[in-house]
Formats: sequence, C-alpha cells, structure tokens
Amino acid sequence: MPRAWVYVMTNRPNGTLYVGVTTNLARRAWEHREGVVEGFTKTYGLKRLVYVEEHDTILSAIQREKNMKHWSRAWKVRLILENNPGWADLYGTLI
Repeated sequence: MPRAWVYVMTNRPNGTLYVGVTTNLARRAWEHREGVVEGFTKTYGLKRLVYVEEHDTILSAIQREKNMKHWSRAWKVRLILENNPGWADLYGTLI
C-alpha cells in the first residue's frame, strides 16, 4: 500500500518551522538538509527533521498538511514536544 508522510523541519529547537508532505521521506529530508531545492527551507536553513507522521495515502497526508499549516505555532510546537521533546534530528532514523 502506498505510504505518505507529513513532516516538520526546523533550524533549531523552537526555531522556524516548516510543515511538508512527501511520498519519499528519506529523499525529501535529504533535499532539505543539502539545500538542493530553492525555497523556504533553504532560505531559512531548516535542516533538522523533528516530526514525522505516516499516512496510508498521499491524499490523507496532503489534507493533514493543509490542516497543520493553519494551526498556530503553539499547537505545532506542542505536537513536536509530545513526540520529540528534545527536538532531536530524526533524519538518522531514516537511513
């Protein structure tokens, strides 16, 4: 069954946050870390993967991403803290 992920990137604990969606989490996280794609994450140096949420379909992941983008920053930070209280970089768990 196809899988998709919603993820959050940051530059440091309590730093700038970016919510994204992908069907290839390892590749997408690598792209953010290496700065190979122009955009928000490259501009702000968001290289730390701090939250990951798996979905069965890309459609459900896209809907979740859209919802999360409307959340307040406090809600996003709370979600990260509940799942990753040390703001550890989860990229190492992907490879």
